[in-house]
Amino acid sequence: MTFEANLERNLRKLYDDLADGSYAPGRSICFVITRPKPREVWASDFRDRIVHHLLYNRIAPGFERSFIADSCACIKGRGTLYAARRLEAKIRSVTQNWSRPAYYLKCDLANFFVSIDKEILRSLLLAKIDEPFWASLTELVLMHDPRTDFEFRGNRKLLARVPPHKRLMEQTANRGLPIGNLSSQFFANVYLDVLDQHAKHQLRARHYIRYVDDFLFLHESAEWLNAALADVDEFLPVNLGVQLNPSKTILQPVARGVDFVGQVIKPWTRSTRRRTVNEAVRRIGTVGAADFLALSNSYFGLVGQASSSHHDRAQLANAARRRGHAVNHALTKTYRGSV
Repeated sequence: MTFEANLERNLRKLYDDLADGSYAPGRSICFVITRPKPREVWASDFRDRIVHHLLYNRIAPGFERSFIADSCACIKGRGTLYAARRLEAKIRSVTQNWSRPAYYLKCDLANFFVSIDKEILRSLLLAKIDEPFWASLTELVLMHDPRTDFEFRGNRKLLARVPPHKRLMEQTANRGLPIGNLSSQFFANVYLDVLDQHAKHQLRARHYIRYVDDFLFLHESAEWLNAALADVDEFLPVNLGVQLNPSKTILQPVARGVDFVGQVIKPWTRSTRRRTVNEAVRRIGTVGAADFLALSNSYFGLVGQASSSHHDRAQLANAARRRGHAVNHALTKTYRGSV
C-alpha cells in the first residue's frame, strides 16, 4: 500500500534505477513460521519483489521450454494438482491399471534451499542468458545476501526452534537461497533441472517426477530402483553439492500407497493426506470469525483436488456447521450464517 500510494512515481524511479544500473536490493524481512514445522522465511522488500517478477517474466520462458514435463512447482499450470494427477497416470501406466506389482522410490534433498551452491547456479543461469542487462540483473538478484540488511519480525525465541543446519543465517556467503522469493523458487527449478535431465537421459527413467526437492521414480523392479538410488546419491554431491536426506528415502510397493504433494495415491483412489485433513478440521474449529470464511473455503478447495474427497469434505462441512455456517449441497463451499 505504501508503494502504491505513489505508484507512478515509484515505478518510474525503479525503472530509472534499473536502466542506469544503480538499482540495489533493499532491506529484507526475516520471520519464523511454525507450521507444519519451524522454518526461517525471508521476504524481500516490495520494490524488490517487482524486480523478481520482471526478471522471471523475461528469462523463465527460455528455461522452462527445456524443462522436462515432469518438473513441477513454480511453473504455470504445474502445481500440486498437476503433479498428483501426473503421478497417478504414471502409476496406472507402470502397474497396467493396478493389475501388476510395481515399486516406487521417493527421495528428498537434505536442507535443500540453504545447501544450494550459488556459483554452480550462476553458471547454469548465465549459460542461457545472452542479453547483458538481463544477465547482470540475474546475477545481482542471485548473489544478493539478505543477511547483510534485514529486519526480524515476530518472536526471536522462535529462531531457536529452527535447527542451525536449516537456517540461511548459518550458511557461508556462497550457499543458500532465501525461502520466500519467487526468484528462489525459479532458481531452484533451474538448479534441479540438472537432476531431471540426468534421470531422463542417463538413467533413462520412464516414470519420474519432481516437485521442488521431492522426487520419485517408479519401476517394476526394486533392484532397478536401488541402482537408481545409488546413482543419484553419488551424482548429487558431485554435480550440485547437495545430498539426499536418508531419513526421507522410501522404497516400497506402490500398492501400499504413494504419499506425494499432500495426496495419497492408492489403488483406484487419490485422497488428501490424513494429517492435512485433521489439521483443516482443527483450524476450522478454532480460527477467529474474521478469518473463518477465507480459511474454510481455502481448505474446501485444497481437499476437493483429490478425486476421492467426499468423506473429507463432509468432515470439513460438519466443522463449519458447528460454527453456525452454511455449506452448499456439493460440500465445496462455506457461506455466512446457518442453513
